[in-house]
Amino acid sequence: MASSEPDEKLDTLRRLSEEIIPEGEFLERARRAREEGRPLRVKYGMDPTAPDIHLGNAIALHKLGLLQEMGHLPVIIIGDYTAMVGDPSGANRTRPMLSAEEVERNAATYLAQVGRILDLSRAEIRRNGEWFARMSFGEVIRLASRTTLARLIERDDFTLRLEKEAPIGLHELLYPLMQGYDSIMVKADVELGGTDQKFNLLFAREMQRAEGQEPQVVITHPMLEGLDGRRKMSKSIGNVIGITDEPNVMFGRAMSLPDSLVEKYLRLTTDLPEERIAELCDPARTHPREAKEALARAIVTRYHSAEAAGAAAEEFRRVFSERRTPRDLPVVRVAAGELSEGGVWIVRLVGLAGFAESNSEARRLVRQGGVSLDGRKIRDEHARVELEGGEVLRVGRRRFARIEIA
Repeated sequence: MASSEPDEKLDTLRRLSEEIIPEGEFLERARRAREEGRPLRVKYGMDPTAPDIHLGNAIALHKLGLLQEMGHLPVIIIGDYTAMVGDPSGANRTRPMLSAEEVERNAATYLAQVGRILDLSRAEIRRNGEWFARMSFGEVIRLASRTTLARLIERDDFTLRLEKEAPIGLHELLYPLMQGYDSIMVKADVELGGTDQKFNLLFAREMQRAEGQEPQVVITHPMLEGLDGRRKMSKSIGNVIGITDEPNVMFGRAMSLPDSLVEKYLRLTTDLPEERIAELCDPARTHPREAKEALARAIVTRYHSAEAAGAAAEEFRRVFSERRTPRDLPVVRVAAGELSEGGVWIVRLVGLAGFAESNSEARRLVRQGGVSLDGRKIRDEHARVELEGGEVLRVGRRRFARIEIA
């Protein structure tokens, strides 16, 4: 990426990145690759531990798209084997191992969603089961012999867990080796990942060097806090904005972000130019609420359209500024068999609407006063409600559904 590469693309890459390690080597390798008439092979691994991609995952995908525009080749690793191990980065406990069936179910939607960001016809898609499924136990032993326990437990999360006397599964120690072996197998020139992956990414450089390969350049991006403003965006926590969320849902979730995160989201999750971001982040020129609305519009525009963003903004104002019910409500069909004497259990109704993933979550929402039926708050988690059809269920500030008796 010498002077012939558009400066604005390099600037955008830097904006989306925490570190380029080492940046000089990246520029030199891009120059050499161009002279040789080949693209850089840019690796990004995705473990399908959940079925959907959220804005945090999408940061790396948009960087891949940018590098693809520069003429380089995205090499996407679907980690069907590493997902069964589970990378412990940022975790303080052993992660549950996923079954092959769970991994396949999650992976089924990944590429369709990735295709909303990248041109998959100009990308290489690999599964690391291609090489790990063929390994004998002897080969696993040889792979494990490439490092030491002392080297692996240098990872911050392992060190923290040892200090707390929390268990570390032996299989977890294999994860950095597996990720590094992926880089060897696809001959990665560059690998992308979050700052929580830095140890693994740098460890892969060591493995490639030992294999006689030129070590990959590492490009990290900041971790994106979720809607709670504290923890990393995570599907398991539920603090996410998904890239396939409906426009109104996406807009509403963006508007619920803490003000302190607006600038970070503007830089990492939108296409807005730097000058516009500077204007939105200057309280002397832009009110914080206007900045947040501009952020929400930009996110919806990126994944849907400008028209959808405008309609979502209008609907948000109508519902939350004018305190009115949304125009187009999703319908929840309640089977007649659910209507036992005394009505439907409110926790069951919240679950039927898809507004809670478990009864315990629905109970919590009810106890916190977040559930109402036709404007009447229901705080008793044991309550049963009579239904005739046509009632409006509301959970939280932004989720509505109209009840229909099937």
